[in-house]
Amino acid sequence: MDFDRDYAMLIDGRLDSGSARFDVLNPATEQVAGSAPDATRGDLDRAIDAARAAFPGWAATPIAERKAALNAMAQALLANIDGFKRLLTSEQGKPHAEAEREVMGAAYWLMGAASLDLPVTVNEDSANRYSETRRVPLGVVGAIAPWNFPLSLAMFKVAPALLTGNTMVLKPSPFTPLSTLKFGELVKDILPAGVLNIIAGGDALGPWMTSHKGFDKISFTGSTATGRRVMESAAPTLKRVTLELGGNDAAIVMPDVDVEKVASDLFWAAFRNNGQICIATKRMYVHKDVYEPLKEAIAAYAKTVKVGDGSEQGTQIGPINNEGQYRRVLELIQDAKDKGYKFLVGGEKADVPGYFVPVTIIDNPPEDSRIVQEEQFGPVLPLIKFDDYDDVIARANASEYGLGGSVWGGDEDKALEIAQRIASGTVWVNETQYLSPTAAFGGMKQSGVGVEGGVEGLLEYTSAQTIVRRKRAPVAA
Repeated sequence: MDFDRDYAMLIDGRLDSGSARFDVLNPATEQVAGSAPDATRGDLDRAIDAARAAFPGWAATPIAERKAALNAMAQALLANIDGFKRLLTSEQGKPHAEAEREVMGAAYWLMGAASLDLPVTVNEDSANRYSETRRVPLGVVGAIAPWNFPLSLAMFKVAPALLTGNTMVLKPSPFTPLSTLKFGELVKDILPAGVLNIIAGGDALGPWMTSHKGFDKISFTGSTATGRRVMESAAPTLKRVTLELGGNDAAIVMPDVDVEKVASDLFWAAFRNNGQICIATKRMYVHKDVYEPLKEAIAAYAKTVKVGDGSEQGTQIGPINNEGQYRRVLELIQDAKDKGYKFLVGGEKADVPGYFVPVTIIDNPPEDSRIVQEEQFGPVLPLIKFDDYDDVIARANASEYGLGGSVWGGDEDKALEIAQRIASGTVWVNETQYLSPTAAFGGMKQSGVGVEGGVEGLLEYTSAQTIVRRKRAPVAA
């Protein structure tokens, strides 16, 4: 495959360059990384029509064959890791090593989903009747993937939807469409025509999809504000929705941690992928007994981390992906400056091309500060001192979000006890951001609706159908 050009949509098993195109920028250089098709309403209609036509045949395909298709897509990705990682870095900004892990993660998710089976529940098996409840596919799914993990988060949707017998129209973010379009080219001969369609476009395409009568379900990953609009747009036709939305994840660090051992783990809990992860630690509560040594250890470690162009050797953190998010992160930093908060590291923007924000750590800002209350989605972390567990748990839970959280401590039983009181969909103990295709992942409160992953994630793409069969009365001899 040529990863440097020819980015086309996949509609009904054929590549389509579209009638108009838009440029995709490399966030490290602000130069054009490539151009993508800008789908029209007609392109969307054709993609939905293709998916609708392909649905009966795909739904009737034995699940073993659908699993084989997922595994084949995974193997195709793994065979092209180098090309995908370089393309992903050029449009998203993450370092090559992180991009490679994302490609591998996308393949892992496809294979993990292929290991799952849909449940069948026998409700009654009596002399008079047999009743069972099985799961049937919904139809055509519209999937909208974000820019922070373009490939892997797309597979969070592709894998369960296709495994359960649905067909799909997938839209990547306009900031990162190139690698997803290449994925379409890669798998177009693995799947029957129309089963998976991939289209790209600007800001208008998402609302066209969410309001389109041709979709039976919308699966969206993105901000809570946009998620509200997606739900509103889907309501008139009662589309099913899965919404994986924002988070303001709290980490609680207990006084018995090994400061030197845990400092780097805590740093990456917040700053992996430049903080552009929905389940990144966004606020870190540290017990007063270890606050001073831990803040110094994290700050010292931060100064050793290389920020730069993701294509350069040794880069560990790349740029913010797009200008809008870049401006928002700078605004939060400026607000902290204006309020007089103390900065342990960072805070000063480098005068270089690209959307680079230095790793920034803020020392014990007040609970009501914007940097504590809002999701930054960038390389800025507030460290906050606490001395009472009941109080810190209340503070962690006093948020409209409830996506993830973590607890760190030497006493694992105590850490687990605290974790169970955190009002979030996933809570980790002594690690963070571990997700599995065999385990449910979703948010509480305004962090989302529904789940992804595990059998529960498969069920999101199905309806329950109960079949009741009246048994014939036995014939008298």
